[in-house]
Formats: sequence, C-alpha cells, structure tokens
Amino acid sequence: MASHTDMKATKRGIFDEEYRVVAVEAGNLTIRGVRSGEVLTIVTHGAEGGFSLAEYPPGKLIALSDPSSAPGN
Repeated sequence: MASHTDMKATKRGIFDEEYRVVAVEAGNLTIRGVRSGEVLTIVTHGAEGGFSLAEYPPGKLIALSDPSSAPGN
C-alpha cells in the first residue's frame, strides 16, 4: 500500500504543477512548469477571452484548474 501511494505522488498532471508565464502573444498564453520545465501554450480563438500582458506579465506564477472538476449547472 505504501508503494502505491508513492507512485501516485510521483505521477503529476498538468493541474498539479505551478507555472511561470513566459509570454503572451496574439492573446495566447505560453507557460513553463516550475518543477517539470514543460512548456505549454494555451491558444484562444476569437476576439473575446484572450490573455493580456496586464493580467499575465512574464514571470507571474500561476496554476491551472481542471474544468471537469467544477460543479455542473
């Protein structure tokens, strides 16, 4: 049982990571995992809902949340 717990602790998903903002370009957000170093780009479509430099300046520390864990309507 203890080894099973260790396995869960080492398997990290994108929602278990903290990220630093790398760039905001054309409303898209590029971030890098603090622990993993993994680089992700969150792409937005359309004029509404884009990311801004004012809200996400380079170096800002953020976390992602899993939308599937939110309560339903």
